Amino acid sequence: MEKLFNNSDIPLAAKLIPSDLDEFAGQLHLVGPDSVIRKLIEQDRLISCVFYGPPGTGKSALARIIAKRTKSDFIRLNAVTATIDDIRKAVKRAYENRNVGVKTVLFVDEIHRFNKAQQDALLPPLEEGIITLIGATTKNPFFSLTPPLRSRVLLFEFKKLSEEDLKKVLELAEKKTGIKISSDGKKYLINMVDGDARRMLNIIDATVSLKAKDIITKDDLTRVIKEQWILYDRDEDYHYDVISAFIKSIRGSDPDAALYWLAVMLEGGEDPLFIARRLIILASEDIGLADSFALVLANSAYEAVDNIGMPEARIILAHATLYLSIQPKSNSSYLAIENALSYVKNNPLMDVPTYLRASHPDKKKYKYPHNYGGHFVRQKYMEKNISFYTPTEMGREKELKKIYDRLKEIKDGENNSGNVKK
Repeated sequence: MEKLFNNSDIPLAAKLIPSDLDEFAGQLHLVGPDSVIRKLIEQDRLISCVFYGPPGTGKSALARIIAKRTKSDFIRLNAVTATIDDIRKAVKRAYENRNVGVKTVLFVDEIHRFNKAQQDALLPPLEEGIITLIGATTKNPFFSLTPPLRSRVLLFEFKKLSEEDLKKVLELAEKKTGIKISSDGKKYLINMVDGDARRMLNIIDATVSLKAKDIITKDDLTRVIKEQWILYDRDEDYHYDVISAFIKSIRGSDPDAALYWLAVMLEGGEDPLFIARRLIILASEDIGLADSFALVLANSAYEAVDNIGMPEARIILAHATLYLSIQPKSNSSYLAIENALSYVKNNPLMDVPTYLRASHPDKKKYKYPHNYGGHFVRQKYMEKNISFYTPTEMGREKELKKIYDRLKEIKDGENNSGNVKK
């Protein structure tokens, strides 16, 4: 087996990059029969696009296939290290290619790493048709790309590779390299990599270098991997999916699900202060006036996590998570401010009543509530009588609702005596 890998430091994943669509695994919604990309390739047409999706799903491989099938010069840049000068050099080469009738595919890996200036530098050659841009990213392009660049490309989402897709990759690896993997080894490997073909091939690569036998077994793979790692990256979309599941579990009053997603984040190396910040937001947005202490506890949890640090901070986060999960829920505060913002955005601004202004002759007409019985006086604080807040009867907000309803009854009443008796 060793002879298959000697005299080369090229990773197995790089050696097995598919050269045509027949070897390409997965993404049938993009390259299957009657799919958009396959038809464009067959028609020898190029379009600028951005491929986005999980790592190891074939984004860069498909870009190479497109360039090959359309007989285009393939220029690759990695946005992590590329500069504007590198972009200019690529565009200059593209101009030279056009002068001799050659098309140019500029492939930018990790395109979400480009800043605004770098993304803007791609716009003129795109407009002139000098380059066909193919970007690849694990980020959502709706958040990571500037609107001008996004409007000039088509977006294609890549999916995690299925079990059958990964089997196809393994068969290709065995065919091209001569390595053999036991059936239980294949099953274990496929379960381990969560749809990431590159990760799978890298594990095989590492296992081969330590192997003396002709077949790779599950035990061989286990010795290399040691234990299944949490497939979690706080810089990628899964990070947002997990925190979303965490918050929605608390909102849905499911403490066990919330603890599970908390454990996934902690085991994956998530910043505990990021989790604590989200708990503070949830305490107001989803519990709110049903239990105002929830906000106090969440804020205290943040301070404690900041002071204590991991690993003990996990206990504090679990404490806050469980408390917030089992509290009655009310989003009345969230809805109230959303209603007020919507009204402000969609209606002419009201004038501040003269007696409420900081400096105005009428300010002496302002009625100071503490001078009246019950420390309350009927007084208009805006021109129109509009209600933005609708209290619920959840938890402690039920008592607040009684007070609010009484105040509203007084405010809306016909009695204009100006005060309320003690």
